[in-house]
Amino acid sequence: MRKLSLVLISLALMACNKEKPAADIEVWQSTAQGDRLLKLEPQQAPETRLAINLKPETRFQEIDGFGGALTESSSHLLQQLPAEQRAEVLKAYFDPNEGAYTIARLHINSCDFSLNSYDYIEEGDTSLSTFDLAPDREDIIPIARQALEAAQGNLRFFASPWTASPWMKDNNAWFGGKLLPEYYDLWARYFVRYAQEYQKEGIPIWGFTVENEPLGNDANWESMHFSPEEMAHFVKHFLAPRLQEAGLDAEIMVYDQNRGEELVEWAEVLLQDEELKPLIFGTAVHWYTSTFKWFPESLQATHKLAPEKKIWNTEACVDAEVPHWQDDAWYWKKEATDWGYTWAPEEDKADHPKYVPVYRYARDIIGCLNNRVSAWVDWNIVLDREGGPNHASNWCVAPVIADTTAGEVYFTPLYDALRHFSHFIKPGAYAIDWRGTIPEGLHLCAVQNPDGSLIIPILNTSNQDLSFSWKMDSKSLGQSSIPAGALQTLVIQLKEQ
Repeated sequence: MRKLSLVLISLALMACNKEKPAADIEVWQSTAQGDRLLKLEPQQAPETRLAINLKPETRFQEIDGFGGALTESSSHLLQQLPAEQRAEVLKAYFDPNEGAYTIARLHINSCDFSLNSYDYIEEGDTSLSTFDLAPDREDIIPIARQALEAAQGNLRFFASPWTASPWMKDNNAWFGGKLLPEYYDLWARYFVRYAQEYQKEGIPIWGFTVENEPLGNDANWESMHFSPEEMAHFVKHFLAPRLQEAGLDAEIMVYDQNRGEELVEWAEVLLQDEELKPLIFGTAVHWYTSTFKWFPESLQATHKLAPEKKIWNTEACVDAEVPHWQDDAWYWKKEATDWGYTWAPEEDKADHPKYVPVYRYARDIIGCLNNRVSAWVDWNIVLDREGGPNHASNWCVAPVIADTTAGEVYFTPLYDALRHFSHFIKPGAYAIDWRGTIPEGLHLCAVQNPDGSLIIPILNTSNQDLSFSWKMDSKSLGQSSIPAGALQTLVIQLKEQ
């Protein structure tokens, strides 16, 4: 009888000592099988699990947010839609309870995703007396106002020029060429006037990038070249002083082109310039160097050169493709190609294989968040079924496709992929440390929101289902599973102890 009592007591102690999860875990999932940011029911993960230890006490960069570009093309399409559909798209992107975008990019003068080439002044006007935002008033300005309203006022607008007016450049053309030195001051005053006029329209300009893709695009559409030394000179002696004189506290981001070796070359010039550093907010980067790499070494090197300065990804898209209309499956297939698949030099072709569009977005954002990037901004928020309008025939894909003739809108799976991040990760969150050995094909990052919740985006590009046990220090937070080929966001709410 005494032995039975001891056995019962031991079993009771084991039951009491069995570790209970110290958190509640929500799992949101998107898959090629039709899950579109679906909230899963709680389920027991298999016994064989990957052990991931979250370490929120070790913080990395603060997250500023996510966003997209209000190009003239996107804005024009939205203006052509019925008011109800236009409001639906803007709500889907900018409402804090939906896509929750908090950043919007604008372009100064025209870009490739404009209906035609334009600027805001008459030729030869060095006084800016003819400056007029008329080209933006029909489409961009009303859409920017509506986006700001949908975001409930919480929207940072930053603007990027593709080119100055042709007559200010050494080739007197919209495409290619350099800004003539005698017009550096005029071009700086152009930025100031742009911000002042947009402010009058009720649209505050939070910041600028100095030049979109200053290394150029082989003069295929609007562009203007700078060297890193020229960009530093322009900012130090013209742009920053002119903004300061005008009482504008707009932030300045330098570079604004692809990651990789070129980023490091520019960062070594710009971020080691002790006169320039106090004048800039940080470095802007794009993703077009590869369809599958996120170039962590170049991002980490950029951060180490100036740890106090931010890194923002300011542009990314599925380029060189015509959108696939109402075809969710295509966005989950390894069939997309980018510009480099055809045009990259032979030695770079390996960086531009076919890829899965959803994977490319999720993998890149996760890679960026793991490597000091504070904001991730998509390119056009809306395009048409041809991948435009684009006056340079530079067709691309947007997360939302509009058929203005039929009055229809298609939210592609790319919209879901972006929302896996933008909806859950709030401005003011921090990327945090995590430890664990993960198999090839699995990508994850960890972020802690201002409210203390832990956000874990996970992409499983492998062909096997995987399961996890989540811990924080010695505490068990719970378990989860992810099927092969899925994208998930985990929301971990810590329980009070």
